[in-house]
Amino acid sequence: MTALNLLLLPHAKGVAATDTLVSILIPARDEAENIGTCLDAALASTGVAIEVVVMDDGSRDGTAEIVAARAAADPRLRLERAPALPLGWTGKVHACQRLADAARGTHLLFIDADVRLQRDAAARMAGHAARTGIALVSGVPRQDIETIGEALTVPAINLMMMGYLPGAGRAFTRHKALAAACGQLILVERGAYDAVGGHATFRDKLHDGLCLARNLRAAGHQTEIVDGAELATCRMYKSFGEAWRGFLKNAREGMATPIGLPIWTVLLFGGHVLPWLLLPSAQAALALTLTYIMRAAITVRAREPAWTIPLHPAIVLMALAIQWTAMIRGLLGRPAGWKGRAYGAAPGA
Repeated sequence: MTALNLLLLPHAKGVAATDTLVSILIPARDEAENIGTCLDAALASTGVAIEVVVMDDGSRDGTAEIVAARAAADPRLRLERAPALPLGWTGKVHACQRLADAARGTHLLFIDADVRLQRDAAARMAGHAARTGIALVSGVPRQDIETIGEALTVPAINLMMMGYLPGAGRAFTRHKALAAACGQLILVERGAYDAVGGHATFRDKLHDGLCLARNLRAAGHQTEIVDGAELATCRMYKSFGEAWRGFLKNAREGMATPIGLPIWTVLLFGGHVLPWLLLPSAQAALALTLTYIMRAAITVRAREPAWTIPLHPAIVLMALAIQWTAMIRGLLGRPAGWKGRAYGAAPGA
């Protein structure tokens, strides 16, 4: 499956129509450290007309002030301020819906504040959508990984998508259960977005990219994952603590279910960790060889650091630890939280 997924992973290519306007939409909460370089990259976009809209979501640092100063010097940039979070909404989903409401573009390109777009990314993604008739184009940016804490967590994203999702989100898979999208980098055609109700239809969810892709497929639209490593870079987290909390908040809407997680544990632990315990068996050695070939191939295609490859068994164990922690916390009624907000105990808190 990994070999086929890597072989079939497409490059975003095509020419955007002359009347295309890509709205680059950035939800931002306490992103003073990131927002400046994010805007530099977005405003440097070429090959298609753009506007950049930042939704300040109750930031408690200088995020809004940084954006406002830059907007005064560049008419393509606008600062919007999100109202108080309504009951029943999660923060990023609410900010994204407000961004879509404020956008003027024919295509909406949602990115996180820690994403750095390549100059041709917006044009290539819009061109790919136009050439193929696909409503949503997404990709996993090249992940900047500098610390052990990041290396033990972040590589699991591409491992799971390329190693365990049939078709890895290609448009031909069609069924909504096989949909995929990375919330760091999503372009969606405006008409299709409005037709399915946008982010408002999953206002209480945290996994925004996956929910949007599934909703579009359920309504008959096509969605596709492309090679995101050549379109953008992202440094998600800068410490193990940040990574743990970040992955923990989304886990309940993914693998961390009482039925699914035991199955995933057998697949992941049995395939990637158990062979180490069975050495020096020849079968175990063969299994480990194949596992490391798989991981190396994914790492090269995703342009992640090669030094993370030897950590592979620990990465799998860490992914399972996060999932089991999330499930147990959910069963105990413990809310998920992020950037000063808690979700689950009291909707909209």
